Amino acid sequence: MNKKFVPFAAALTAAALLSVTACSSSDDSDSGSSDEPVSLTYWSWTPNMDKVVDAWNAKNPNIQIVVNKQDGGDPAVTKLLTAIQAGSGAPDIMQAEYQKVPTLVSADAIADISAEVGDLKAKFPDGVWNGVTLGSDAVYGVPQDSAPLMFFYRSDVFEKNGLEAPKTWDDYAAAAEKIHKADPKQYIGTFSATDAGLFTGLAQQAGASWWGVNGDAWSVNINEPATQKVAAYWGGLVEKGVVDNKPMYTPDWNAALNDGTQVGWVSAVWAPGVLEGSAADTKGKWKVAAMPQWDAAAPATGNWGGSATSVTTQSKHPKQAAEFVSWLNTDPEALKLLANTANVYPASTDATALLTEPPAFLSEQADYYAIAAEAAKAAKPFTYGPNVNVAYSSFNDAFAKAAEAKKASAFTEALTTMQQTTVDDLKKAGFNVAG
Repeated sequence: MNKKFVPFAAALTAAALLSVTACSSSDDSDSGSSDEPVSLTYWSWTPNMDKVVDAWNAKNPNIQIVVNKQDGGDPAVTKLLTAIQAGSGAPDIMQAEYQKVPTLVSADAIADISAEVGDLKAKFPDGVWNGVTLGSDAVYGVPQDSAPLMFFYRSDVFEKNGLEAPKTWDDYAAAAEKIHKADPKQYIGTFSATDAGLFTGLAQQAGASWWGVNGDAWSVNINEPATQKVAAYWGGLVEKGVVDNKPMYTPDWNAALNDGTQVGWVSAVWAPGVLEGSAADTKGKWKVAAMPQWDAAAPATGNWGGSATSVTTQSKHPKQAAEFVSWLNTDPEALKLLANTANVYPASTDATALLTEPPAFLSEQADYYAIAAEAAKAAKPFTYGPNVNVAYSSFNDAFAKAAEAKKASAFTEALTTMQQTTVDDLKKAGFNVAG
């Protein structure tokens, strides 16, 4: 069975996207009961997840979870899809990035557990819950962690220049010019053409949603007004030379953070850990603020990362697996362990009251997690499609050329390339594409 040609099952209220019948192994599985002794395998790449799971295992002798550490990203997805296609070897439970959920659903790799966990919706921000539902009544996992975008900045440099944290993107542009004019070596940030995930989050904040479902077909809306606005904005800053355009996560970028030539970073809630490793000499000089806004009267943000915990269609004990998944992402003890032992930002809104100490690198900012919580609530819904990897690869190619050209028009033109490449790939894979 070709994994690309399996319908969405209950992902859509309309007809399945493709006509080939799914062959989910969960249809004839023995789900048993919560009292039946079972051992379930959990694939995860989160550090110390085994220690988190120990708390569950100690209290649930009849449902024991065995953590199998995996690489994240595409390798994890490829390994799972290979096992699903082979009909054996898949885990019971899988950590899945939100951007990979549509791929796994279209391959009939993860199960709809709405009957078991659907009532948990109220415990999560709408924008995060949307990531496990694909806009339908089906639920393909429980949100585990989220990564709302925020703005990190060198407070000493901003104060020296008479600046406050930018409340709007116009403020950000003005601050970028003032900082660079005062010291030509300094930049408020960089546009990185190798980080499609960040650009996606910026587009999400502006109101974009790059994929959608129209009846029995996918739609692709990358080259649309909200994303064009974001591309033109950053292209304009690069063309003016008031932001850098070096890639992130390189030795040069790390050095710029540490030596004070990059004094701001649009990043996610996990950024303090990166700053602690890359800019140790600047500890105590950074602060965090809400994202600059397009409309200050309607605060919004996007996400850069995050993942859910899903039950696979090959699990013979989906009810017990769903019971664990629910505990992991909503129980107070589990949320504390996720935050303090696994070092992730739990997606549940209940986690806010449990996070009383700011990250060590921003130890003086007591309201760190209050700001993060507000950001998480403000994340706009965004639907990913089954070929995110293709769209992201196209971003890397097209925006690398645009960044090199340093022309604002080249940034918006890059979206045309992304749109066409993504549509062509969906059609080649056999999906119906609307428009």
